[in-house]
Amino acid sequence: MADAPKPEPETDEAEDCGCFGWLRGVRERSIMLELRKKDGHILAVGYSWLERVEFDPSEGITLHLPGRKIKITGSGLNSDARPTVRLFDGIIRHRVPWIREADRSEGLKTGEQAALVEGIQWDE
Repeated sequence: MADAPKPEPETDEAEDCGCFGWLRGVRERSIMLELRKKDGHILAVGYSWLERVEFDPSEGITLHLPGRKIKITGSGLNSDARPTVRLFDGIIRHRVPWIREADRSEGLKTGEQAALVEGIQWDE
């Protein structure tokens, strides 16, 4: 009797695609989106609270929650970070566990088409 293949261990880690957190497994969905500012402020919002998500190439991404708006600005926010992997699409599909502002450090250098999150602003 042949040994059955062992299942892959489950992990809660997210793949790091440069300036923003990205893509859990194909079947997984993130429960919350964590927004990290370079000054240390962090805000986590439940995906279930999102009422609407908008993308405007000149304005960035706007997340609408009850009584609050969150703006994500930068460049390439709907460009392919990898083939078929985009930040905006990942947000609307609940596949992004965290996003952080780029601090221009060596580890966050981006390619020509990569998404670069320059700012995250939210209403208090």
